[in-house]
Amino acid sequence: MSLSVAAEAPNFTQRFIASTIHQTVEQVLSDLQSTDSGLSGGEAARRLAAVGPNALRTHKASPWLVLGRQLRSPILILLIVTAGLSLFLGDATNSIVIAVILLVSVGLGFSNEFRAERAAEALHSRVTHTVVVLRDGTACQIDVVNLVPGDVVRLALGAIIPADIRLLDAKNLLCDESILTGESLPVDKDPAPILGEVALGEMSCCLFMGTVVQAGSCTGVVVATGGRAEFGKIALGLGERQPQTEFQQGLKRFSFLLLQVAVVLTTLIFVANLLLGRPLLESLLFSLAIAVGITPQLLPAVVSTCLAAGTRALAKRKVLVKRLVCIEDLGDMDVLVTDKTGTLTEGHISFTSALPVRLEVSKAELFALGLISTEADYSHGAVTTVGANPLDAALWVASEARDFVPGSEKRLDIIPFDHQRRMTSVLVTDANGHQQIITKGSPEDVMALCRDIPPHAQSLLDGQYDAGARVIAVASRPVVGMSAIEPADERGLTLDGFLVFLDKAKANAKESLEELAALGITVKIATGDNAKVAEKVCRDLGLVSGGTLTGVQIDDLSDAELGTAVTKTSIFARVSPEQKARIIKELRQQGRAVGFLGDGVNDALALHHADVGISVESATDVAKDAADIVLMDKDLGVLAEGVREGRRIFANTIKYVLMGTSSNFGNMFSAATASVVLSFLPMLPGQILLNNLLYDTGQLAIPGDRVDKEQLQAPSHWDIAFIRRFMLLFGPISSLFDFATFGLMLFVFNAAPGEFRAGWFIESIATQTLIIFAIRTRRVPFLRSRPSAGLLWASLGVVAVGIYLPLSPVGAILGFDPLPVPFFLALLAMTVVYLVLVEVAKGWFFSRPVQRAPTVRRRGLAHHVHRRAARFSVPDLLGSP
Repeated sequence: MSLSVAAEAPNFTQRFIASTIHQTVEQVLSDLQSTDSGLSGGEAARRLAAVGPNALRTHKASPWLVLGRQLRSPILILLIVTAGLSLFLGDATNSIVIAVILLVSVGLGFSNEFRAERAAEALHSRVTHTVVVLRDGTACQIDVVNLVPGDVVRLALGAIIPADIRLLDAKNLLCDESILTGESLPVDKDPAPILGEVALGEMSCCLFMGTVVQAGSCTGVVVATGGRAEFGKIALGLGERQPQTEFQQGLKRFSFLLLQVAVVLTTLIFVANLLLGRPLLESLLFSLAIAVGITPQLLPAVVSTCLAAGTRALAKRKVLVKRLVCIEDLGDMDVLVTDKTGTLTEGHISFTSALPVRLEVSKAELFALGLISTEADYSHGAVTTVGANPLDAALWVASEARDFVPGSEKRLDIIPFDHQRRMTSVLVTDANGHQQIITKGSPEDVMALCRDIPPHAQSLLDGQYDAGARVIAVASRPVVGMSAIEPADERGLTLDGFLVFLDKAKANAKESLEELAALGITVKIATGDNAKVAEKVCRDLGLVSGGTLTGVQIDDLSDAELGTAVTKTSIFARVSPEQKARIIKELRQQGRAVGFLGDGVNDALALHHADVGISVESATDVAKDAADIVLMDKDLGVLAEGVREGRRIFANTIKYVLMGTSSNFGNMFSAATASVVLSFLPMLPGQILLNNLLYDTGQLAIPGDRVDKEQLQAPSHWDIAFIRRFMLLFGPISSLFDFATFGLMLFVFNAAPGEFRAGWFIESIATQTLIIFAIRTRRVPFLRSRPSAGLLWASLGVVAVGIYLPLSPVGAILGFDPLPVPFFLALLAMTVVYLVLVEVAKGWFFSRPVQRAPTVRRRGLAHHVHRRAARFSVPDLLGSP
């Protein structure tokens, strides 16, 4: 939506956030023509039409943009111009052949890439990110892209700020603004106006789009959306389109390498042919055809097809990917940090027993105290456990809860559970007017507030921990004349006893951990549970522990000390949401690609900080919103399947690259050399382009190829140096057999130019197509590594067409002459020798230590801005902000 259109919208003004910091809440609402109960539905719709969606990205698949990318190649444009000149100068046959080949090549690339973009558009359209907003005075959830200035929104722990917002009220609010300011420490927020001019990071009464609520909750009014937001300006500066994957970024670097080779080789060939007295147009066409022949033209289509096929394959494995880039992130993962509940354990927590520590408290009374101190509302009789934390829910579904009489106690006030205190407290009164405070929570924290703890209590607790049970402590104290309580009242308590719960280890958890280990993924546990319980579960599952750190110990470590500790430590116990996020950050600082699997509100921060956030279908809305990937089943085995798929996609993409660089480079080097030595061109420009088109077409089956297990055992990254080394070894081997073919045609068969070109055309298409079966695996092909049926038949089909064309009626039109039968026997022998030599070279190449050196990828700020901006995406082109 343009500024002029937005300015014409009556009755409200979209503002920049900095203009509100000196105003009171009432002034801001007045300027935005809003109230603290929000906008009406009709007014919101009118504003959305006026200012446009709250969007920073478009995921619309545009055929014109895809076609533009296909036609953007300077070499391709030069070839089209040169073919036109050739037609103008009277060489109609060659001009038409080149034009048809270029048309088919562009058409293939366009159809594959556009189909992949359509798949990506459908994928993005399935994913929505929501925010709680007040409309017509009622709280409801809407898509973040439908927010408008004047909307009143509610935000809590783990939420990403959906727009630039002026605070109306806040409770213990802290925000992580590092994506905007670079500051790692969270910022305190308060609705009070600010005096004087301050920097962006000091605007404490404002919340900025793209930042994260690290603690507390708040209500605020939207001031600026989309490109007018501070984060929006940065994100739009990086472009409106969805970010390219690391594959595609690597492709750019790879294309630059090929461009350097092509420019040098083409220039030398062109100059050499002119010095030999050949016609200018013929020399130019041949040189440009060489340049096109070096370039794997369908690589973008192969990459896009691989990624689109990957999303479909993952969907079959019950893995929902929100963006194509997430597939690569998943394959890159080499550290997984996860909670144990529901991943290593069944996640079905059941109450097992009540253990009083005082003689005057019975088991039934202790259980009743536990029920009373849950956050469930039992004042209306029936109690619902929907949305309750698992431990509270387990108490209410236990058989002992049937004897509880809801009217026996009246709740006067409650202090809900939070991850700093790790406890819940209630103020209740019975029918006789006796009041008491009951506190329930983690034993360590509750017992720290108790006096006169019985001597046997600690040993009783340790025994339960050693058995792997989950335990919460219950304590109380009588009070008089109170109507409300606060955390300061949680003192002088008397320990009543412990409530014990069981969460069994999953039957397949051990097998899943072994699968992840086989993929080179280190699993670390981050849990709010006790360290002994986590260690017991890990021992039972055979997970080798590198040590345990508790939340208290983590707080005592500097960032540098924690960075050293997290590399070895396997279990992080009694950790808060902020500590989980800090652990993720330090692991990433070590160069690790970190995945985090979580499903609760307290996991949202860590999900945002991880390289790839993973949640489950049954997770809280905040966790699913924060995740990049959603598992339909909370199962590490399903996750392992997703990782394999991500790595399989990269492995298949790199196959095409290695083939293209080795065989294309070798063949074009041979053509360049032969053009200088021979008295005629070794292959006509149209024949070179046809050869390249046939070869590329056969390789479109690569995305569905099988991948060897060892290629999935560790993440692989784009390594230009590796590709260059591969090209410089296997390219000359390809040229060696080209030269052998030249000698065979000239000295054995005394071939005329038409026969020579036909012989080399067939040899070239046979060797560079069949080489796929050697390059696709580090094993012995066919015997120890079978290709997919699609790739096998596509390759054999291309070879068959390549042999048929020079012998067919169109052979003469293409400039080929018939070949003698003995040539094909010699070709068969040379092809066998070539494949054997490639196998020997392959064994030597991959045995060298330099080829096994791991590559490390560190993502910069731009990657994280793109990732955060992806949630503000619409299937339409964006206008001016």
